[in-house]
Amino acid sequence: MASQLRLRSALALVTGAGSGIGRAISIRLAAEGAAVAACDLDEAAAQDTVRLLGSPGSEEGAPRGKHAAFQADVSQGPAARRLLEQVQACFSRPPSVVVSCAGITRDEFLLHMSEEDWDRVIAVNLKGTFLVTQAAAQALVSSGGRGSIINISSIVGKVGNIGQTNYASSKAGVIGLTQTVARELGRHGIRCNSVLPGFIVTPMTQQMPDKVKDKVTAMIPLGHMGDPEDVADVVAFLASEDSGYITGASVEVSGMRPSWGGGQENRTQVV
Repeated sequence: MASQLRLRSALALVTGAGSGIGRAISIRLAAEGAAVAACDLDEAAAQDTVRLLGSPGSEEGAPRGKHAAFQADVSQGPAARRLLEQVQACFSRPPSVVVSCAGITRDEFLLHMSEEDWDRVIAVNLKGTFLVTQAAAQALVSSGGRGSIINISSIVGKVGNIGQTNYASSKAGVIGLTQTVARELGRHGIRCNSVLPGFIVTPMTQQMPDKVKDKVTAMIPLGHMGDPEDVADVVAFLASEDSGYITGASVEVSGMRPSWGGGQENRTQVV
């Protein structure tokens, strides 16, 4: 971790902050000096995250210290816009760092996947990222502020994964969204980058059978799954001015991507 507080004047909004990678990102950004608006669909989980940030927990919209918890379903336009309004009302400014980490899986093989499972994953992972990015960008442009938007995609968005046509498509969409936003918002002083985790130890991957985890680990050149903190380190860099000339990038945090092939036994979850 950097010895200096690189984000001491920043306000960071993190969605999906209630667990896993989103929680680790919130903790890391707070450690770098940022005020954190931790948002999750599960309000209690967001409040639990805030309690880990070095100051007492808070109820929604009522920060104690420098952090606050919020609840929102980012897949709904009115909810995403209301979230940005609540954050601005709470902190008297728009967030200068925005991390979209909210995401779900509904795994099934293509031949059996329901339209409902397809729609729900796209709605949360891709549409939700779009809605939060749009609302945050509108707030930043209106205020004349500079900012860094960081969208959590996945290595699956580049290489695919058996049983995850919906998830892979949503995360590929996040990469394309991010690159286009970077082109559109650069003139406003707003950067936008994506981070592509590989196999990370999270509640999602902990559901994998040990046999599958062992097989996956054997395919990773670094020989182990990553930790949420590995992703948080990269997000902190992209949030800071240390990455001031980086935009539109897709940064892989995968231990070098594994190469897996066909067969039902290789059906796994990647964050």
